[in-house]
Amino acid sequence: MTDEEFEKLVSEGIDLIPERFLKKIDNVAILFADEPSEEQLTANHIAKGDTLLGLYEGIPLTERGDFYGMGSVLPDKITIFKKPILDAAQHDPALIRKVVRDTVWHEIAHYFGYDDEEIEKREDARTNYSE
Repeated sequence: MTDEEFEKLVSEGIDLIPERFLKKIDNVAILFADEPSEEQLTANHIAKGDTLLGLYEGIPLTERGDFYGMGSVLPDKITIFKKPILDAAQHDPALIRKVVRDTVWHEIAHYFGYDDEEIEKREDARTNYSE
């Protein structure tokens, strides 16, 4: 899969997020990379042999104080990792699309302050996604 094809899938995943959430997202860069860096793996306590499909780096909305954004604030960053997703989806195009979509949803949920456990509880309740 080319970078352009993968980037299109990431954009499709973003487009599937309900508008009521999208309009609340501010100062966030959403991008993709081939795979997580060693620093990202270490900082997120990822065991050797495991990996990340996506990563949110920033200050979740629930933790921002009244003075957030009063000065220069670098954007939060969501990175979707191409190689781990291709491997997890066994290079099946339909499964890649689903994994990208679910990963984008998961990382945006972190932006809104949800932890992994809360996200898992809500994943089945999504109504705007079709299989």
